[in-house]
Amino acid sequence: MSIATSFNPATPAKPVARASVVSHARLIGILTLVSRILGLVREGVMSAQFGTGAISSAFAVAFKVPNLFRKLLGEGALSAAFIPLYAQALKSGDEKEANRFAAASVSLLATILLGLTVIGEICLWVIAALIHLRPENLLVVKFTAVMLPYVLLVCGTAFLGGILQVHRRFALPALSPVLLNIIHIAVIVIGARLLMLHAAGPARKLELQTTLAYWLAMFVLIAGVLQVMILLPALKAVGFRLVWVKNFWTPQVKAMLRLSLPVALSAGVLQISVGIDTLLTMFLTRSSDPGQRLHFFGHVMDYPMAPGAIARLTWAQLLYQFPLGVFAIALATAIFPSLSADALDKDQTRFKSALRHGIIVTLIEAMAASLGLLLVRYQTIRLLLQHGEFTAADTQWVALSTCFFSAAIWAFSLQQILNRAFYAMHDTVTPLVLSIVTIVVNTAVEIPLVFTHLGEAGMAAGTLVSFALQAVIMLLVLDRRVGGIGLREMMRDVAKMLVACCAMAATCWGLERAPGYPASNIGQLVVLMVGGGGAYLGVCLLLGLNFRMKPVVPEREATAYGETEEPPPQPCP
Repeated sequence: MSIATSFNPATPAKPVARASVVSHARLIGILTLVSRILGLVREGVMSAQFGTGAISSAFAVAFKVPNLFRKLLGEGALSAAFIPLYAQALKSGDEKEANRFAAASVSLLATILLGLTVIGEICLWVIAALIHLRPENLLVVKFTAVMLPYVLLVCGTAFLGGILQVHRRFALPALSPVLLNIIHIAVIVIGARLLMLHAAGPARKLELQTTLAYWLAMFVLIAGVLQVMILLPALKAVGFRLVWVKNFWTPQVKAMLRLSLPVALSAGVLQISVGIDTLLTMFLTRSSDPGQRLHFFGHVMDYPMAPGAIARLTWAQLLYQFPLGVFAIALATAIFPSLSADALDKDQTRFKSALRHGIIVTLIEAMAASLGLLLVRYQTIRLLLQHGEFTAADTQWVALSTCFFSAAIWAFSLQQILNRAFYAMHDTVTPLVLSIVTIVVNTAVEIPLVFTHLGEAGMAAGTLVSFALQAVIMLLVLDRRVGGIGLREMMRDVAKMLVACCAMAATCWGLERAPGYPASNIGQLVVLMVGGGGAYLGVCLLLGLNFRMKPVVPEREATAYGETEEPPPQPCP
Protein backbone atom coordinates (compact mmCIF):
# COMPACT_ATOMS: atom_id res chain seq x y z
CA MET A 1 0.00 0.00 0.00
CA SER A 2 1.43 3.38 -0.98
CA ILE A 3 1.91 6.26 1.36
CA ALA A 4 -0.58 8.32 -0.57
CA THR A 5 -3.36 5.81 -0.16
CA SER A 6 -2.55 4.84 3.40
CA PHE A 7 -3.06 8.30 4.87
CA ASN A 8 -6.39 8.94 6.51
CA PRO A 9 -6.75 11.57 9.26
CA ALA A 10 -9.43 9.47 10.90
CA THR A 11 -7.36 6.27 10.98
CA PRO A 12 -7.07 5.05 14.58
CA ALA A 13 -3.56 5.43 15.86
CA LYS A 14 -1.90 3.48 18.60
CA PRO A 15 -2.38 5.26 21.96
CA VAL A 16 0.67 6.71 23.61
CA ALA A 17 1.46 6.35 27.28
CA ARG A 18 0.22 9.34 29.20
CA ALA A 19 3.57 9.80 30.93
CA SER A 20 5.35 9.90 27.56
CA VAL A 21 3.09 12.62 26.17
CA VAL A 22 3.34 14.71 29.33
CA SER A 23 7.13 14.35 29.52
CA HIS A 24 7.51 15.39 25.88
CA ALA A 25 5.26 18.37 26.42
CA ARG A 26 7.22 19.34 29.53
CA LEU A 27 10.53 19.12 27.65
CA ILE A 28 9.22 21.23 24.78
CA GLY A 29 7.77 23.76 27.21
CA ILE A 30 11.07 24.13 29.08
CA LEU A 31 13.09 24.58 25.90
CA THR A 32 10.52 27.02 24.52
CA LEU A 33 10.74 29.02 27.74
CA VAL A 34 14.55 29.10 27.48
CA SER A 35 14.28 30.24 23.87
CA ARG A 36 11.80 32.99 24.76
CA ILE A 37 13.99 34.26 27.59
CA LEU A 38 17.05 34.32 25.32
CA GLY A 39 14.92 36.10 22.72
CA LEU A 40 14.17 38.83 25.26
CA VAL A 41 17.88 39.08 26.13
CA ARG A 42 18.72 39.29 22.42
CA GLU A 43 16.32 42.17 21.89
CA GLY A 44 17.63 43.85 25.03
CA VAL A 45 21.24 43.91 23.82
CA MET A 46 20.08 44.92 20.34
CA SER A 47 18.09 47.87 21.68
CA ALA A 48 21.10 48.96 23.75
CA GLN A 49 23.47 49.02 20.77
CA PHE A 50 21.13 50.14 17.97
CA GLY A 51 18.26 51.95 19.66
CA THR A 52 15.18 52.44 17.47
CA GLY A 53 16.92 54.15 14.56
CA ALA A 54 16.91 53.30 10.88
CA ILE A 55 19.40 50.44 11.26
CA SER A 56 17.42 48.45 13.84
CA SER A 57 14.17 49.05 11.95
CA ALA A 58 15.73 47.96 8.65
CA PHE A 59 17.19 44.82 10.23
CA ALA A 60 13.86 43.96 11.88
CA VAL A 61 12.04 44.15 8.53
CA ALA A 62 14.72 42.18 6.66
CA PHE A 63 14.81 39.45 9.31
CA LYS A 64 11.04 38.99 8.98
CA VAL A 65 11.41 37.82 5.37
CA PRO A 66 13.03 34.40 6.02
CA ASN A 67 10.80 33.90 9.05
CA LEU A 68 7.70 34.46 6.93
CA PHE A 69 8.81 31.62 4.66
CA ARG A 70 9.61 29.48 7.70
CA LYS A 71 6.07 29.86 8.99
CA LEU A 72 4.56 29.31 5.55
CA LEU A 73 6.65 26.36 4.33
CA GLY A 74 9.15 25.03 6.90
CA GLU A 75 6.73 24.52 9.77
CA GLY A 76 3.57 25.42 7.89
CA ALA A 77 1.89 23.91 4.88
CA LEU A 78 4.44 21.35 3.65
CA SER A 79 5.48 20.23 7.12
CA ALA A 80 1.87 19.88 8.32
CA ALA A 81 1.08 17.64 5.34
CA PHE A 82 4.37 15.72 5.44
CA ILE A 83 4.32 14.66 9.10
CA PRO A 84 1.11 12.54 8.99
CA LEU A 85 2.14 10.90 5.70
CA TYR A 86 5.62 10.09 6.98
CA ALA A 87 4.23 8.77 10.27
CA GLN A 88 1.82 6.48 8.45
CA ALA A 89 4.62 5.25 6.17
CA LEU A 90 6.74 4.30 9.18
CA LYS A 91 3.76 2.52 10.77
CA SER A 92 3.37 0.38 7.63
CA GLY A 93 6.78 -1.13 8.40
CA ASP A 94 8.57 -0.16 5.17
CA GLU A 95 11.24 2.10 6.63
CA LYS A 96 13.21 2.36 3.36
CA GLU A 97 10.16 3.57 1.45
CA ALA A 98 9.36 6.04 4.24
CA ASN A 99 12.89 7.46 4.14
CA ARG A 100 12.79 7.70 0.33
CA PHE A 101 9.61 9.73 0.67
CA ALA A 102 11.24 11.94 3.31
CA ALA A 103 14.34 12.50 1.17
CA ALA A 104 12.19 13.31 -1.88
CA SER A 105 10.19 15.80 0.19
CA VAL A 106 13.36 17.49 1.45
CA SER A 107 14.66 17.68 -2.14
CA LEU A 108 11.38 19.24 -3.30
CA LEU A 109 11.50 21.82 -0.49
CA ALA A 110 15.13 22.65 -1.27
CA THR A 111 14.35 23.08 -4.97
CA ILE A 112 11.45 25.43 -4.23
CA LEU A 113 13.49 27.48 -1.77
CA LEU A 114 16.56 27.66 -4.01
CA GLY A 115 14.37 28.96 -6.80
CA LEU A 116 12.71 31.52 -4.52
CA THR A 117 16.11 32.63 -3.22
CA VAL A 118 17.56 33.17 -6.70
CA ILE A 119 14.45 35.03 -7.90
CA GLY A 120 14.40 37.08 -4.70
CA GLU A 121 18.06 38.08 -5.02
CA ILE A 122 17.51 39.18 -8.62
CA CYS A 123 14.46 41.23 -7.62
CA LEU A 124 16.34 42.85 -4.74
CA TRP A 125 19.25 43.74 -7.05
CA VAL A 126 16.84 45.32 -9.56
CA ILE A 127 15.09 47.29 -6.81
CA ALA A 128 18.39 48.58 -5.39
CA ALA A 129 19.77 49.49 -8.81
CA LEU A 130 16.76 50.99 -10.57
CA ILE A 131 14.41 52.38 -7.92
CA HIS A 132 15.16 55.48 -5.90
CA LEU A 133 14.62 54.53 -2.26
CA ARG A 134 14.95 56.41 0.97
CA PRO A 135 18.24 55.47 2.72
CA GLU A 136 16.48 53.48 5.45
CA ASN A 137 14.47 51.51 2.86
CA LEU A 138 17.63 50.84 0.84
CA LEU A 139 19.12 49.36 4.02
CA VAL A 140 16.13 47.00 4.22
CA VAL A 141 16.85 45.79 0.69
CA LYS A 142 20.56 45.27 1.41
CA PHE A 143 20.02 43.44 4.70
CA THR A 144 17.37 41.26 3.04
CA ALA A 145 19.78 40.39 0.23
CA VAL A 146 22.36 39.20 2.77
CA MET A 147 19.91 37.13 4.83
CA LEU A 148 17.69 35.76 2.04
CA PRO A 149 19.64 32.45 1.75
CA TYR A 150 18.65 31.86 5.38
CA VAL A 151 15.23 30.99 3.93
CA LEU A 152 16.64 27.66 2.75
CA LEU A 153 18.39 26.98 6.05
CA VAL A 154 15.59 27.90 8.47
CA CYS A 155 12.89 26.11 6.46
CA GLY A 156 15.15 23.09 6.09
CA THR A 157 15.75 23.05 9.84
CA ALA A 158 12.01 23.15 10.55
CA PHE A 159 11.28 20.40 8.02
CA LEU A 160 14.10 18.12 9.23
CA GLY A 161 12.90 18.76 12.76
CA GLY A 162 9.51 17.39 11.69
CA ILE A 163 11.19 14.11 10.72
CA LEU A 164 12.72 13.86 14.18
CA GLN A 165 9.40 14.68 15.84
CA VAL A 166 7.77 11.68 14.17
CA HIS A 167 10.51 9.59 15.80
CA ARG A 168 9.76 11.31 19.13
CA ARG A 169 13.02 13.26 19.11
CA PHE A 170 11.85 16.66 20.36
CA ALA A 171 14.86 18.19 22.09
CA LEU A 172 17.08 19.11 19.13
CA PRO A 173 14.32 20.72 17.00
CA ALA A 174 13.30 22.81 20.01
CA LEU A 175 16.95 23.79 20.61
CA SER A 176 17.40 25.34 17.15
CA PRO A 177 16.03 28.79 18.05
CA VAL A 178 18.06 28.72 21.27
CA LEU A 179 21.23 28.40 19.18
CA LEU A 180 20.21 31.29 16.94
CA ASN A 181 19.51 33.55 19.91
CA ILE A 182 22.85 32.72 21.55
CA ILE A 183 24.73 33.57 18.33
CA HIS A 184 22.78 36.82 17.96
CA ILE A 185 23.65 37.88 21.50
CA ALA A 186 27.32 36.94 21.12
CA VAL A 187 27.73 38.80 17.81
CA ILE A 188 26.12 41.99 19.13
CA VAL A 189 28.04 42.02 22.43
CA ILE A 190 31.44 41.01 21.04
CA GLY A 191 31.03 43.04 17.85
CA ALA A 192 30.15 46.20 19.76
CA ARG A 193 33.31 45.78 21.87
CA LEU A 194 35.53 45.13 18.86
CA LEU A 195 34.16 48.17 17.05
CA MET A 196 34.28 50.25 20.27
CA LEU A 197 30.79 51.60 19.68
CA HIS A 198 30.64 53.15 23.14
CA ALA A 199 33.52 55.53 22.34
CA ALA A 200 32.40 56.65 18.87
CA GLY A 201 30.90 60.03 18.02
CA PRO A 202 27.41 60.35 16.49
CA ALA A 203 28.48 60.24 12.81
CA ARG A 204 31.07 57.51 13.35
CA LYS A 205 28.66 55.54 15.54
CA LEU A 206 26.09 55.33 12.72
CA GLU A 207 28.75 53.92 10.40
CA LEU A 208 29.90 51.38 12.99
CA GLN A 209 26.32 50.36 13.78
CA THR A 210 25.77 49.67 10.09
CA THR A 211 28.90 47.50 10.03
CA LEU A 212 27.74 45.59 13.10
CA ALA A 213 24.32 45.03 11.52
CA TYR A 214 25.99 43.53 8.44
CA TRP A 215 28.03 41.25 10.69
CA LEU A 216 24.85 40.18 12.42
CA ALA A 217 23.14 39.49 9.08
CA MET A 218 26.05 37.31 7.94
CA PHE A 219 26.11 35.40 11.22
CA VAL A 220 22.41 34.66 10.74
CA LEU A 221 23.53 32.48 7.81
CA ILE A 222 26.22 30.82 9.93
CA ALA A 223 23.63 30.12 12.63
CA GLY A 224 21.38 28.58 9.97
CA VAL A 225 24.12 26.20 8.87
CA LEU A 226 24.78 25.19 12.50
CA GLN A 227 21.05 24.64 13.09
CA VAL A 228 20.97 22.11 10.24
CA MET A 229 24.23 20.46 11.32
CA ILE A 230 23.12 19.76 14.90
CA LEU A 231 20.16 17.77 13.54
CA LEU A 232 22.24 15.50 11.27
CA PRO A 233 23.54 13.05 13.93
CA ALA A 234 20.01 12.52 15.29
CA LEU A 235 18.64 12.07 11.75
CA LYS A 236 21.33 9.47 11.06
CA ALA A 237 20.44 7.70 14.31
CA VAL A 238 16.81 7.27 13.21
CA GLY A 239 17.86 5.95 9.80
CA PHE A 240 17.39 9.05 7.65
CA ARG A 241 20.11 10.18 5.26
CA LEU A 242 20.20 13.71 3.86
CA VAL A 243 20.67 12.88 0.17
CA TRP A 244 19.53 14.61 -3.01
CA VAL A 245 16.74 12.82 -4.86
CA LYS A 246 16.68 13.74 -8.54
CA ASN A 247 13.26 12.28 -9.30
CA PHE A 248 11.33 13.71 -6.35
CA TRP A 249 8.03 14.12 -8.22
CA THR A 250 6.53 10.90 -6.82
CA PRO A 251 2.88 10.02 -6.09
CA GLN A 252 3.62 10.39 -2.39
CA VAL A 253 5.01 13.90 -2.86
CA LYS A 254 1.99 14.82 -5.00
CA ALA A 255 -0.29 13.62 -2.20
CA MET A 256 1.65 15.78 0.26
CA LEU A 257 1.19 18.85 -1.94
CA ARG A 258 -2.55 18.22 -2.27
CA LEU A 259 -2.89 17.96 1.51
CA SER A 260 -0.80 21.08 2.06
CA LEU A 261 -2.95 23.37 -0.11
CA PRO A 262 -5.64 24.28 2.50
CA VAL A 263 -3.01 24.85 5.18
CA ALA A 264 -0.94 26.93 2.75
CA LEU A 265 -3.89 29.16 1.98
CA SER A 266 -4.58 29.79 5.69
CA ALA A 267 -0.91 30.35 6.51
CA GLY A 268 -0.52 32.53 3.42
CA VAL A 269 -3.37 34.80 4.50
CA LEU A 270 -1.76 35.30 7.90
CA GLN A 271 1.64 36.08 6.38
CA ILE A 272 0.01 38.51 3.92
CA SER A 273 -1.45 40.31 6.93
CA VAL A 274 2.01 40.54 8.52
CA GLY A 275 3.46 41.79 5.24
CA ILE A 276 0.77 44.44 4.81
CA ASP A 277 1.40 45.77 8.32
CA THR A 278 5.15 45.90 7.71
CA LEU A 279 4.81 47.69 4.36
CA LEU A 280 2.32 50.18 5.80
CA THR A 281 4.66 50.96 8.67
CA MET A 282 7.60 51.46 6.29
CA PHE A 283 5.54 53.70 3.99
CA LEU A 284 4.06 55.83 6.78
CA THR A 285 7.21 56.28 8.92
CA ARG A 286 9.08 59.57 8.70
CA SER A 287 12.80 59.41 7.94
CA SER A 288 15.44 61.23 9.97
CA ASP A 289 14.80 64.37 7.87
CA PRO A 290 12.27 66.40 9.92
CA GLY A 291 11.16 68.40 6.88
CA GLN A 292 10.10 65.39 4.85
CA ARG A 293 6.39 65.28 3.94
CA LEU A 294 4.16 62.48 2.72
CA HIS A 295 2.78 62.91 -0.83
CA PHE A 296 -0.31 60.80 -1.43
CA PHE A 297 -2.58 61.21 -4.49
CA GLY A 298 -1.91 64.93 -4.72
CA HIS A 299 -2.20 65.52 -0.96
CA VAL A 300 0.76 66.59 1.16
CA MET A 301 0.75 65.69 4.85
CA ASP A 302 3.03 64.87 7.74
CA TYR A 303 4.18 61.30 8.22
CA PRO A 304 2.07 59.83 11.05
CA MET A 305 4.84 57.67 12.53
CA ALA A 306 8.13 58.80 14.03
CA PRO A 307 11.48 57.22 13.02
CA GLY A 308 12.03 53.82 14.62
CA ALA A 309 8.36 52.80 14.52
CA ILE A 310 9.10 49.38 12.99
CA ALA A 311 11.66 48.49 15.67
CA ARG A 312 9.42 49.69 18.49
CA LEU A 313 6.40 47.74 17.19
CA THR A 314 8.58 44.64 16.80
CA TRP A 315 9.65 44.87 20.45
CA ALA A 316 6.05 45.42 21.61
CA GLN A 317 5.00 42.32 19.66
CA LEU A 318 7.82 40.33 21.26
CA LEU A 319 6.49 41.14 24.72
CA TYR A 320 2.97 39.85 24.09
CA GLN A 321 4.25 36.80 22.19
CA PHE A 322 6.19 35.63 25.25
CA PRO A 323 3.16 34.41 27.27
CA LEU A 324 1.40 33.39 24.06
CA GLY A 325 4.21 31.02 23.06
CA VAL A 326 4.89 29.59 26.50
CA PHE A 327 1.30 29.04 27.67
CA ALA A 328 -1.37 29.31 24.96
CA ILE A 329 0.32 27.34 22.19
CA ALA A 330 1.52 24.68 24.61
CA LEU A 331 -2.00 24.29 26.01
CA ALA A 332 -3.58 24.07 22.56
CA THR A 333 -0.96 21.49 21.56
CA ALA A 334 -1.75 19.37 24.63
CA ILE A 335 -5.48 19.25 23.98
CA PHE A 336 -5.34 18.77 20.20
CA PRO A 337 -5.08 14.94 20.27
CA SER A 338 -8.28 14.52 22.28
CA LEU A 339 -10.13 17.01 20.05
CA SER A 340 -9.00 15.11 16.96
CA ALA A 341 -10.06 11.79 18.46
CA ASP A 342 -13.63 12.80 19.25
CA ALA A 343 -14.52 15.54 16.75
CA LEU A 344 -16.16 13.25 14.17
CA ASP A 345 -18.10 11.07 16.63
CA LYS A 346 -21.86 10.92 16.26
CA ASP A 347 -22.06 11.73 19.96
CA GLN A 348 -19.82 14.76 20.42
CA THR A 349 -20.12 14.90 24.20
CA ARG A 350 -16.44 14.11 24.76
CA PHE A 351 -15.35 16.59 22.09
CA LYS A 352 -17.45 19.40 23.52
CA SER A 353 -16.35 18.62 27.07
CA ALA A 354 -12.66 18.72 26.16
CA LEU A 355 -13.15 21.87 24.08
CA ARG A 356 -15.12 23.66 26.81
CA HIS A 357 -12.53 22.83 29.46
CA GLY A 358 -9.71 23.85 27.11
CA ILE A 359 -11.34 27.23 26.43
CA ILE A 360 -11.80 27.92 30.14
CA VAL A 361 -8.21 27.01 31.02
CA THR A 362 -6.95 29.07 28.09
CA LEU A 363 -8.93 32.11 29.18
CA ILE A 364 -7.85 31.76 32.82
CA GLU A 365 -4.20 31.96 31.78
CA ALA A 366 -4.72 34.45 28.95
CA MET A 367 -6.69 37.00 30.94
CA ALA A 368 -4.07 36.93 33.68
CA ALA A 369 -1.35 37.42 31.05
CA SER A 370 -3.29 40.25 29.35
CA LEU A 371 -3.79 42.24 32.53
CA GLY A 372 -0.43 41.26 34.02
CA LEU A 373 1.58 42.54 31.05
CA LEU A 374 -0.51 45.71 31.03
CA LEU A 375 0.30 46.34 34.71
CA VAL A 376 4.05 45.72 34.47
CA ARG A 377 4.72 47.02 30.96
CA TYR A 378 6.87 49.97 32.01
CA GLN A 379 9.02 47.94 34.41
CA THR A 380 9.47 45.22 31.78
CA ILE A 381 10.41 47.62 28.99
CA ARG A 382 12.79 49.63 31.15
CA LEU A 383 14.47 46.46 32.43
CA LEU A 384 14.83 44.74 29.04
CA LEU A 385 15.15 47.55 26.52
CA GLN A 386 15.88 50.99 28.00
CA HIS A 387 19.65 50.89 27.81
CA GLY A 388 22.22 52.66 25.65
CA GLU A 389 20.61 53.96 22.45
CA PHE A 390 17.07 53.10 23.59
CA THR A 391 15.59 56.25 25.12
CA ALA A 392 12.81 57.04 27.59
CA ALA A 393 10.75 58.40 24.67
CA ASP A 394 11.05 55.02 22.95
CA THR A 395 9.81 53.40 26.16
CA GLN A 396 6.66 55.54 26.05
CA TRP A 397 5.86 54.48 22.48
CA VAL A 398 6.55 50.78 23.11
CA ALA A 399 4.46 50.90 26.29
CA LEU A 400 1.52 52.44 24.40
CA SER A 401 1.63 49.75 21.71
CA THR A 402 2.04 47.07 24.39
CA CYS A 403 -1.23 48.26 25.99
CA PHE A 404 -3.17 47.24 22.89
CA PHE A 405 -1.19 44.07 22.18
CA SER A 406 -1.50 42.88 25.78
CA ALA A 407 -5.24 43.53 25.71
CA ALA A 408 -5.44 41.13 22.76
CA ILE A 409 -3.58 38.21 24.39
CA TRP A 410 -6.86 36.54 25.36
CA ALA A 411 -8.01 36.70 21.71
CA PHE A 412 -4.73 35.34 20.34
CA SER A 413 -4.82 32.54 22.91
CA LEU A 414 -8.43 31.65 22.25
CA GLN A 415 -7.77 31.42 18.53
CA GLN A 416 -5.06 28.80 19.12
CA ILE A 417 -7.58 26.33 20.52
CA LEU A 418 -10.50 27.34 18.26
CA ASN A 419 -8.41 26.84 15.11
CA ARG A 420 -7.47 23.36 16.28
CA ALA A 421 -11.11 22.56 16.99
CA PHE A 422 -12.06 23.43 13.40
CA TYR A 423 -9.10 21.46 12.01
CA ALA A 424 -10.08 18.50 14.20
CA MET A 425 -13.47 18.57 12.43
CA HIS A 426 -11.62 18.66 9.08
CA ASP A 427 -12.86 22.22 8.45
CA THR A 428 -10.06 24.38 7.02
CA VAL A 429 -12.39 26.77 5.17
CA THR A 430 -13.90 28.59 8.17
CA PRO A 431 -10.54 29.65 9.69
CA LEU A 432 -9.40 30.73 6.22
CA VAL A 433 -12.47 32.90 5.58
CA LEU A 434 -12.27 34.49 9.02
CA SER A 435 -8.55 35.19 8.54
CA ILE A 436 -9.37 37.11 5.35
CA VAL A 437 -12.03 39.08 7.23
CA THR A 438 -9.45 39.83 9.92
CA ILE A 439 -7.05 41.32 7.37
CA VAL A 440 -9.76 43.61 6.00
CA VAL A 441 -10.89 44.76 9.45
CA ASN A 442 -7.32 45.20 10.67
CA THR A 443 -6.34 47.38 7.73
CA ALA A 444 -9.57 49.40 7.84
CA VAL A 445 -9.11 50.16 11.55
CA GLU A 446 -5.39 50.79 11.77
CA ILE A 447 -4.90 53.19 8.83
CA PRO A 448 -7.18 55.94 10.23
CA LEU A 449 -5.85 55.42 13.77
CA VAL A 450 -2.18 55.96 12.87
CA PHE A 451 -3.08 59.50 11.76
CA THR A 452 -4.42 60.27 15.23
CA HIS A 453 -2.41 60.93 18.40
CA LEU A 454 -1.92 57.17 18.68
CA GLY A 455 0.60 57.19 15.84
CA GLU A 456 2.33 53.82 15.48
CA ALA A 457 0.23 52.39 18.35
CA GLY A 458 -2.72 52.60 15.96
CA MET A 459 -1.26 49.49 14.27
CA ALA A 460 -1.52 47.63 17.58
CA ALA A 461 -5.05 48.94 18.14
CA GLY A 462 -6.10 47.60 14.74
CA THR A 463 -4.67 44.21 15.67
CA LEU A 464 -6.64 44.22 18.93
CA VAL A 465 -9.95 45.03 17.26
CA SER A 466 -9.58 42.57 14.38
CA PHE A 467 -8.33 39.60 16.40
CA ALA A 468 -10.88 40.11 19.18
CA LEU A 469 -13.64 40.19 16.55
CA GLN A 470 -12.30 37.05 14.90
CA ALA A 471 -12.08 35.17 18.20
CA VAL A 472 -15.67 36.01 19.17
CA ILE A 473 -17.06 35.11 15.73
CA MET A 474 -15.12 31.83 15.66
CA LEU A 475 -16.47 30.94 19.10
CA LEU A 476 -20.07 31.66 18.06
CA VAL A 477 -19.72 29.75 14.78
CA LEU A 478 -18.20 26.77 16.56
CA ASP A 479 -20.92 26.82 19.21
CA ARG A 480 -23.58 26.70 16.52
CA ARG A 481 -21.72 24.07 14.48
CA VAL A 482 -21.59 21.50 17.30
CA GLY A 483 -24.98 22.26 18.80
CA GLY A 484 -23.78 24.25 21.78
CA ILE A 485 -20.65 24.11 23.93
CA GLY A 486 -22.19 25.74 27.00
CA LEU A 487 -21.49 29.42 26.32
CA ARG A 488 -23.83 30.56 29.11
CA GLU A 489 -21.99 28.47 31.68
CA MET A 490 -18.65 29.69 30.32
CA MET A 491 -19.76 33.30 30.71
CA ARG A 492 -20.23 32.66 34.42
CA ASP A 493 -16.64 31.44 34.59
CA VAL A 494 -15.48 34.48 32.62
CA ALA A 495 -17.25 36.71 35.17
CA LYS A 496 -15.25 34.98 37.93
CA MET A 497 -12.06 35.64 35.96
CA LEU A 498 -12.96 39.32 35.75
CA VAL A 499 -13.37 39.38 39.54
CA ALA A 500 -9.93 37.79 39.85
CA CYS A 501 -8.55 40.40 37.44
CA CYS A 502 -9.95 43.17 39.64
CA ALA A 503 -8.23 41.56 42.63
CA MET A 504 -4.96 41.47 40.72
CA ALA A 505 -5.22 45.13 39.69
CA ALA A 506 -6.16 46.24 43.21
CA THR A 507 -3.28 44.27 44.74
CA CYS A 508 -0.74 45.77 42.32
CA TRP A 509 -2.16 49.26 42.97
CA GLY A 510 -1.74 48.75 46.69
CA LEU A 511 1.77 47.31 46.40
CA GLU A 512 2.95 50.28 44.33
CA ARG A 513 1.89 52.59 47.18
CA ALA A 514 3.02 50.43 50.10
CA PRO A 515 6.03 51.34 52.26
CA GLY A 516 9.19 49.55 51.13
CA TYR A 517 8.11 49.29 47.49
CA PRO A 518 11.39 48.62 45.57
CA ALA A 519 13.01 51.37 43.53
CA SER A 520 14.61 49.05 40.97
CA ASN A 521 12.72 47.75 37.93
CA ILE A 522 13.58 44.14 38.66
CA GLY A 523 12.45 44.49 42.28
CA GLN A 524 9.17 46.06 41.20
CA LEU A 525 8.62 43.29 38.64
CA VAL A 526 9.14 40.57 41.23
CA VAL A 527 6.84 42.22 43.78
CA LEU A 528 4.05 42.93 41.29
CA MET A 529 4.24 39.53 39.61
CA VAL A 530 4.25 37.58 42.87
CA GLY A 531 1.65 39.78 44.57
CA GLY A 532 -0.66 40.30 41.60
CA GLY A 533 -0.31 36.72 40.35
CA GLY A 534 -0.93 35.35 43.83
CA ALA A 535 -4.07 37.44 44.23
CA TYR A 536 -5.41 36.30 40.84
CA LEU A 537 -4.70 32.65 41.56
CA GLY A 538 -6.15 32.85 45.06
CA VAL A 539 -9.43 34.39 43.89
CA CYS A 540 -9.71 31.82 41.08
CA LEU A 541 -9.35 29.03 43.63
CA LEU A 542 -11.84 30.63 46.00
CA LEU A 543 -14.41 30.98 43.21
CA GLY A 544 -13.96 27.35 42.18
CA LEU A 545 -12.33 27.82 38.76
CA ASN A 546 -10.67 24.62 37.51
CA PHE A 547 -7.39 25.73 35.97
CA ARG A 548 -5.71 22.31 35.78
CA MET A 549 -5.37 20.93 32.26
CA LYS A 550 -5.57 17.18 32.69
CA PRO A 551 -3.81 15.19 29.96
CA VAL A 552 -6.47 13.27 28.06
CA VAL A 553 -5.46 10.16 26.14
CA PRO A 554 -8.61 8.44 24.91
CA GLU A 555 -8.63 4.73 24.28
CA ARG A 556 -9.19 5.48 20.60
CA GLU A 557 -6.86 8.13 19.23
CA ALA A 558 -7.46 9.65 15.81
CA THR A 559 -4.84 12.32 15.35
CA ALA A 560 -3.11 13.21 12.15
CA TYR A 561 0.32 12.86 13.71
CA GLY A 562 0.65 9.12 13.84
CA GLU A 563 2.33 7.56 16.85
CA THR A 564 3.69 10.82 18.21
CA GLU A 565 0.17 11.99 19.10
CA GLU A 566 1.54 15.54 19.20
CA PRO A 567 1.66 18.23 16.53
CA PRO A 568 5.07 19.79 16.06
CA PRO A 569 6.07 22.59 18.45
CA GLN A 570 6.30 26.16 17.23
CA PRO A 571 9.89 27.36 17.69
CA CYS A 572 10.67 30.94 18.58
CA PRO A 573 11.97 32.99 15.68
